[in-house]
Amino acid sequence: MFTHIMIGSNELERSRSFYDATFTALGGKPGEMDARGRLIYAHEGGRLMITTPIDRKPATVANGGTIDIAALSPDHVLAWHEAGARNGGPPIESPPAERPNGAFVAYLRDPDNHKLSARTQPAG
Repeated sequence: MFTHIMIGSNELERSRSFYDATFTALGGKPGEMDARGRLIYAHEGGRLMITTPIDRKPATVANGGTIDIAALSPDHVLAWHEAGARNGGPPIESPPAERPNGAFVAYLRDPDNHKLSARTQPAG
């Protein structure tokens, strides 16, 4: 359904440190900067793009929005969570845990306060 998700950042290098750490913890690759100055992460068929706002106003977050990132295993979710926390992403909500539907989930905020989650697919 989606081709990509684009979020704003007020400090791209700070975002690069955070997202490089979290995506490599999931088995992905560090981001690449395109010719327009946007960070691009491609993983598991999806793309996350991070940019400074085109209108030159400060980047802000969506109230109530969450970006969920697919993980292959609970170990990947835990590695993602640990890498994010070590790189400026405060843990939020409950500790990493299995949900009633069988998905294993963890939550962080990125350095620009975007709410993120890594999760495995629900059971059966």
